[in-house]
Amino acid sequence: MSAPAELRRAIRLPHATALVVGTIIGASIFVQPSEITGRVPSVPGILAVWLAAGALTLIGALVTAELASTFSRSGGVYVYLTESFGPPLGFLWGWAMFWSMHSGIIAAIAVVFARYAGHLVPLSPLPTKGVAIGVILLHSAINYLGVRQSSRLQTVFTAGKLLAVIAIVALGFGLGGRVTHHFVGTAAPPVPISAAGFLAGLVAGLFAFGGWHMVTYSSEETVEPRSTIPHALALGTAIVTLAYLAMNTVYLYVLPLDSVAQSTRVAADLADALLGSGGGNAIAGVVMFSTFGALAGIVLTGPRVYLAMAQDGLLFRWLGAIHPRHHTPHRAIVLQGLWASVLVATGTFRALFTRVVYTEWIFFGLMAIGLILLRRRADLQRDYSIWGYPALPLLFALAAFTVVINQVIASPAETLSGLALVLAGLPVYYLWARKGLIPKATP
Repeated sequence: MSAPAELRRAIRLPHATALVVGTIIGASIFVQPSEITGRVPSVPGILAVWLAAGALTLIGALVTAELASTFSRSGGVYVYLTESFGPPLGFLWGWAMFWSMHSGIIAAIAVVFARYAGHLVPLSPLPTKGVAIGVILLHSAINYLGVRQSSRLQTVFTAGKLLAVIAIVALGFGLGGRVTHHFVGTAAPPVPISAAGFLAGLVAGLFAFGGWHMVTYSSEETVEPRSTIPHALALGTAIVTLAYLAMNTVYLYVLPLDSVAQSTRVAADLADALLGSGGGNAIAGVVMFSTFGALAGIVLTGPRVYLAMAQDGLLFRWLGAIHPRHHTPHRAIVLQGLWASVLVATGTFRALFTRVVYTEWIFFGLMAIGLILLRRRADLQRDYSIWGYPALPLLFALAAFTVVINQVIASPAETLSGLALVLAGLPVYYLWARKGLIPKATP
């Protein structure tokens, strides 16, 4: 009998770092920094928010780095929550990922890609959905064929979008001095920044850094994951923070503060100011390139969680199959691609994603607390220990729960209904456990 197929280790440090950077930098930095600028109407305040969001994300990445150096299984956050609190919480993370959080973000980014394609070639709503579904299925097919191909594609597109960021920043500072309203924001009287405004801006900034944890999903396909993933998390988060600070600085250098606060396509407005009315088309191409690259990483990572859950008996066993030739979780890839396509076709991804996306911060906070609990286990060894323990994990947990509380206060009906969607997984878990389909929680 031939040996069962296994995942193939092909992701090295450059690919893992590209995965961190590429999944974080999607479209938001090119489209809508107004979420922060509108809440913190001063140049120093705006940059302080982005720096604080980057610092908190880095702390979260370092928390995850210690956990990744402790557990080398694929599955990332799912594995850490299961090890810390038991299978029910791990199941809830995977449940929310598949039905809304992860599949929803795939659908949302694919739709952004299609809408910007429509900026170059006019598309009606139905063809726009067709383009979005097409790009999801294309990435799914690439991932089906092998992790080496998909990780290399991710690396190429990440390098491309970083070059685009460098080009935009260089053009902005090189030509921005000629713009009539150049650096108007600094000429305005300083505006007091409220604590509530800073917090709201920080929450928006943290959402813009979303995706930093996804590199941990593919640990079993990473070369020396106990060292590669921690280094990739730290390096990738630092690169993204520098890119975000540079982009926001150039926006504020070239455009009036009010324009940045009100714009929903700030990079296009910047290009129009520097290059004339045709600049928006160039930025549309940049956004398409960036979102395509982000999808490469996000489509790659999700199925590894469903694979780990199936191998643990938390999902149907057939979903845990690994392709004998391509060495990929092919069934999980197909299922994810089909469900994300359904969300695009029906338009339901928007309601699901916006209601549920904040709930991942509940899991992030619990993950940081879980690190403290896991430190007490004598049977575990780790190759990396977070600096500033336990202060930094507790600070990150506090920040995560603050994000959740802020969202509940801002939109109670929407957020509580989203939480109910996530918690709906609990009766499913216990029903299956009673029937013996999945293991019961261990104490």
